[in-house]
Amino acid sequence: MTIHHETIQALSHLFQTVAKPGPDSAETSQVENEPESDETPRKNGILERDYQSCGFHLDILLDPDQLIEATTILFKLDFYLESITGVDWIKDNQLEAVYDFSRYDFELCRIAIRVKVPRDNPLIPSITKVYTGANWHERETHDFFGIKFQNHPNPTPLLLPEDADFHPLLKDFKHEQTD
Repeated sequence: MTIHHETIQALSHLFQTVAKPGPDSAETSQVENEPESDETPRKNGILERDYQSCGFHLDILLDPDQLIEATTILFKLDFYLESITGVDWIKDNQLEAVYDFSRYDFELCRIAIRVKVPRDNPLIPSITKVYTGANWHERETHDFFGIKFQNHPNPTPLLLPEDADFHPLLKDFKHEQTD
């Protein structure tokens, strides 16, 4: 079994199952192919992506309460955390944290985990107890997007002044010049 399929199998219990057509309908699948349209909101689950066009193999959308379990599974499968960043979906009134994972071995499998939260309550659990290296990534994401990481061991600003009350990568951020 490839790491790609092993990862899908390990994460599949986090999502509702959809029966596969066929004589044995007891089999289930949580994996979808590329979405047909970007018009409808995406449901939580695993999407298989074309690595050549996207740069990753699996695109996973989770609820915040599934994040710790999902990252623990990836840790046990020897994935490392590459980065965490944010996205401001201002029209949808949401913020998104995007976690990129990869492996050191020769079996390439890159994964993006996405967690969306409301802009007015951007709270996501910290994964620093699973990946200690997430510490600075989460602090930077908080600085720039205002996403709060619950139970973070050191929530002080990383790049902004400690008294900063702004998040410069939010789409509605306006810089006020002082003379």
